[in-house]
Amino acid sequence: MFEARPAGQRLAVLTCALILAACASRGPTPSRPAPGGPKPSSWPDRDGPDAVVPPDLQKVPDAVPRLESIRKGGPNKPYEVLGERYEPIADDKPLVQKGLASWYGRKFHGRPTSSGEIYNMYAMTAAHATIPIPSYARVRNPKNGREVIVRINDRGPFHKGRIIDLSYTAALKLGVLNGVAPVEIERITYEDIRTGAWTRDRDTLSPDPKVAPDTPVYAAATPSGAPDPTTTAQLRPPAAP
Repeated sequence: MFEARPAGQRLAVLTCALILAACASRGPTPSRPAPGGPKPSSWPDRDGPDAVVPPDLQKVPDAVPRLESIRKGGPNKPYEVLGERYEPIADDKPLVQKGLASWYGRKFHGRPTSSGEIYNMYAMTAAHATIPIPSYARVRNPKNGREVIVRINDRGPFHKGRIIDLSYTAALKLGVLNGVAPVEIERITYEDIRTGAWTRDRDTLSPDPKVAPDTPVYAAATPSGAPDPTTTAQLRPPAAP
């Protein structure tokens, strides 16, 4: 009796050791990274187009302005990024700006925008720091005279000198895929939509879209991280009041 007890204990210890060794040999169970956590190194850190870009993107029609109510709160609440405070326009005010445009692509494709809508890099949309969401804007490339109309549904960009972040297709149609480029933007007001004034000179402002697109240089992207407010789609809309 006295000798059997230690033997039984030794057997139990040996059994536990074998079980632990078997578990260790299998390694940890793979799992997806936690939301907002670091991404695997195999994920692309640079933005850009898809490996295979859909054909005929030059033929994608511009956004068609329509009357939509401006949300109170949410993406239209004042917010702060990198120590700078932004006050989104709260009513139907016009806005004209000149500055640099950038664009964002596959890195944010399929992710929520500040409006809560899913970003589609092949749609005619854009991000702006203060234009009401949703809104529409006319964007013109003074270098080649091309012009597009986009729907504003996101916030950004937050790089000095940049005034608008375009979808891939909008940048393609404007001929600004080479990183950043000077543009002129004009918000299309609800009054413009009601009166039809936004359609003025549409036939003469956009040159032949058959011009070959610029060779893309992916200067609009920044490394992924959690969170990096200098990239457009990583700014989440404030909670609705």
